[in-house]
Amino acid sequence: MVTEHIVTKFDEDLNQLDNLIAEMGGHAERQFADSIKGLIRRDTELAEKVILNDKRIDAIEVAVDQHTISMLALRQPMADDLRVVITALRIASIIERIGDYSKNISKRTVAITQSAPVGPARTISRMGDVVQGMINTVLDAYLQRNADLAEDVRQRDEEVDALHTSLFRELLTYMMEDPRSISACTHLLFVAKNIERIGDHATNIAENVYFLVHGKMPDETRPKDDQSSYTMIDDSDKNNN
Repeated sequence: MVTEHIVTKFDEDLNQLDNLIAEMGGHAERQFADSIKGLIRRDTELAEKVILNDKRIDAIEVAVDQHTISMLALRQPMADDLRVVITALRIASIIERIGDYSKNISKRTVAITQSAPVGPARTISRMGDVVQGMINTVLDAYLQRNADLAEDVRQRDEEVDALHTSLFRELLTYMMEDPRSISACTHLLFVAKNIERIGDHATNIAENVYFLVHGKMPDETRPKDDQSSYTMIDDSDKNNN
């Protein structure tokens, strides 16, 4: 009876841990969606709201840390159970960073609205849609313990990289054609990188879900197609635009 009680209590602890991750992930997903919406609409009020609400994600991460420390100390999980606890701790840390990047996007939005509208909003919006879908899917993958969903997220990261490279090139062209746009475009370059990094973090969560299900990291290196570090714009590119 004592053993059964301990097992039941540990299962309750695991359920509470999943609930905390789900709450944290859902909040981070909304934060990211609002950061992109605020950017596209040039809505400083919404951007300020995102910046302020980041504290909620930080608070939930503290709760996850405290809960996992308690589980490790009191339940002393081993093997598969230990893997669940450690994976949740890793994922909470990644979600917190997603929240930080969303806050950074909103900070850039506040600065961007001080200048005239500039830049390819359509590409940024497309990047945001893809990454938001990745966040949503990977959270479902974690809660369902679904490695196939996690692998789908890993594959989508290549599309984000390609969009980032395209956006990087577009923004460089804008700056060459109109030096007055340099300040706003520079902020947008940082925004694009933040979105790309959030996609990377969603992919990292996916790899942790794979580890949770299979007990090992994926064998295949995830696809990468970000060429922004090697992108150059010359006069012929400028003249063709």
